[in-house]
Amino acid sequence: MTRIISANLNGIRSANSKGFFQWLATQNADVVCVQELKAQADVVETSFAQTTEHQGYFHYAEKKGYSGVGLYTRHAPDEVVVGFDGGEFDNEGRYVEARFGKLSIISLYCPSGSSSPERQEAKYRFMDLFLPHIKSLRDAGREVIICSDVNIAHHPIDIKNAKGNLKNSGFLPEERAWLTQFLDECCMHDTYRVLEPETVQYTWWSNRGQAYANNVGWRIDYQLASHAIAEKAHAAHVYTEQKFSDHAPIVMDYQFSLSDF
Repeated sequence: MTRIISANLNGIRSANSKGFFQWLATQNADVVCVQELKAQADVVETSFAQTTEHQGYFHYAEKKGYSGVGLYTRHAPDEVVVGFDGGEFDNEGRYVEARFGKLSIISLYCPSGSSSPERQEAKYRFMDLFLPHIKSLRDAGREVIICSDVNIAHHPIDIKNAKGNLKNSGFLPEERAWLTQFLDECCMHDTYRVLEPETVQYTWWSNRGQAYANNVGWRIDYQLASHAIAEKAHAAHVYTEQKFSDHAPIVMDYQFSLSDF
């Protein structure tokens, strides 16, 4: 059995102060993918480079206090790949990939388009680049697990107020169509939905109003896996008993060993 956790931390220092790493020490996770570090190497490498069980690998944004992703593993990877486009989005620190044989586990932070039309256009540029990148991995025979804040709620079940958000970034018809296309063309699955097809469960709640208290949320955090991996999905859990950030961690158990690949 392999346990993989994905969590948008909305600041690694903030999440740590709210007990994230204490909780993580109780989870027996093999791989932990984190997004939105909001910290640079000088902070992460001195305070968060390792846990008691895991070695961390990171991709930092050039802009201070912005974006950034990490991947912690207690099994030494064969290779670590940092970045994927060599330009705009690598400068924003959005991609780190650990390779175990033919398996790639990726921690990914997709852009949000909610702050401005310019950022929405950047989100579309990211989408245009990312799909062929993953398709090339799949075409090369790699199995893939993507742990990500995708910043898209895929279906009406994944958002509290579907009709009221049809014109809002994160639930735009073209974004949702892209996610469908991505899964189809890359032969991948939303593993939470494989196991919980009808469960209403959100992973992000706005800090405005009483969104969290009233469970007015969005499911925008995913573990997306290639078909052979998704078939081995065994248990899925969104952890909401403690609040480490405005996102909740996704805990997935798979019936395989990293040495299988």
